Amino acid sequence: MSDLVEKLVVKRGAKVKLHDIDPDYHGHHVSHQDALSDIQSEVQKTNRLQYLMYAERKHSLLIVLQGLDAAGKDGVISHIFTGMNPQGCHVAKFTQPTPEELNHSFLWRVDPHVPGRGEVAIFNRSHYEAVLVVRVHKLVPVDVWSKRYEMINAFEKLLTVDNDTTILKFLLHISKDEQLARFKQRLEDPSRRWKISESDYEERKYWDDYIQAFEDMLQKTSTSYSPWFVIPSNHKWFRDLAVSQIITRTLEDLGMNLPKPTVNIADIRRRYHEAEALAKPSA
Repeated sequence: MSDLVEKLVVKRGAKVKLHDIDPDYHGHHVSHQDALSDIQSEVQKTNRLQYLMYAERKHSLLIVLQGLDAAGKDGVISHIFTGMNPQGCHVAKFTQPTPEELNHSFLWRVDPHVPGRGEVAIFNRSHYEAVLVVRVHKLVPVDVWSKRYEMINAFEKLLTVDNDTTILKFLLHISKDEQLARFKQRLEDPSRRWKISESDYEERKYWDDYIQAFEDMLQKTSTSYSPWFVIPSNHKWFRDLAVSQIITRTLEDLGMNLPKPTVNIADIRRRYHEAEALAKPSA
């Protein structure tokens, strides 16, 4: 499965053309049912690896999710958390900045949410909105947002060096037709209507602008210490499987181990047996 890591990663400085990446790609599996055993295996591995990270307290993991509306960011989060203990995880969702956030650097609002050692943080959208929606809607001048790529790279390098944070960034890549199909599902399924936004169809008008912004983002900010992965996401099950596999392979490479006990086990064992003896009912 390590082939997926190599296949989907964006090499540093590579010029990505998203129209050359098939959003319908699903690897060697032909269906969700066919992939189910692998999906379940990844969930189990994620659970074990996150437990090691939480116990060892040496590393942290930051997962960044970007994508157009209906690309599946919420679905990926739900899938990832299936195999993780929420005690060591948190999700931060970045929507339209508040007036207070706008009075600070664009990185100010994300910094409090980065993971501490032993933790996993998932960003639903992220600091990259400052070179995506800000660019597409011309909210700040070009000479402002264009300088942010270097700032982002420096910020992410600081996290990796100073806090042993592993950063994995996923662009969920769907087709325009698939997005419309998912909008239809939201409209026809009462349980999904809460997801409908008035901006959904308005933002579709900027599809090509977003694609260009994504491509520049991938080229300028995919690094060896903080890589981007383009995840074909028309098939939800493949999207979840691919993201999970990349996470588990990356965490396995950290070589994490359970920490040694900080107490004298022989002494604790003796005290346990004393307590056990006292707990037994007298004859």
